[in-house]
Amino acid sequence: MQEIRISGWEELNRELYEGSWNRDLHRFRANFAYRGMADAGEDLTTTLMRLGGNYRELELHLLRNFKKYAAQGAAFGDSEWNWLALAQHHGLPTRLLDWTYSPLVAAHFATAALDCFDRDGVIWMVDYVAVHALLPPKLKRILSRERSNALTVEMLAEAAPSLRGMEKLSKKDFVLFLEPPSLDARIVNQFAMFSMISSPEARLDKWLLHHKSKLARRIIIPAERKWEIRDKLDQANITERVLLPGLDGLARWLKRHYTPRG
Repeated sequence: MQEIRISGWEELNRELYEGSWNRDLHRFRANFAYRGMADAGEDLTTTLMRLGGNYRELELHLLRNFKKYAAQGAAFGDSEWNWLALAQHHGLPTRLLDWTYSPLVAAHFATAALDCFDRDGVIWMVDYVAVHALLPPKLKRILSRERSNALTVEMLAEAAPSLRGMEKLSKKDFVLFLEPPSLDARIVNQFAMFSMISSPEARLDKWLLHHKSKLARRIIIPAERKWEIRDKLDQANITERVLLPGLDGLARWLKRHYTPRG
């Protein structure tokens, strides 16, 4: 897996948009999903894995009880995929990981935690179109018919009504990228998408390494460059106030914005 250690803002932007030219469309349209993390030493462990125990059994209990106790009408429809997206969005441990179509949104999440400014950050870039070329035939047919690069909850529900049904689509572990429903302004403003592996025990970084291809890159933001990246993102209005609409996001932005350096 390629890893690039950038030296500043200009190089970061160059690497984030590398390979975004689409010859067929004659437009700059990247096939990458981006994920920013404040600590480059962290792996792509899901929140479900961090609970420990029997992931497969815990997953069913968590989702069942979330549906039972959530407010009536909380999900758009009764699809298990809608409920899973809603649960992830509100912090329930799931097998999903948060990604974005926006490289600058990912850069925000790599530089938003001031208590991690003594550590390198990282932005993961995954070619989700190439990943989807490895999907089971049923999912690939749906994507082809819809002329889409990413799955939606409706497409996924057509292929499999549930997590267990999805796991039966292939004997091998596969990865998919899913566009969540527009549950609120936060999902819309973050240009959000989720990744999911067909097995709750599988880890995305290990899956990517196993395939030994150019499916992914890691852009390392050195700790000593985080202040520069952070200040320029703020000037571009890529902040908590925009990405986390509401009073909580406003308070988080102001707290970070007025924290003295050092």
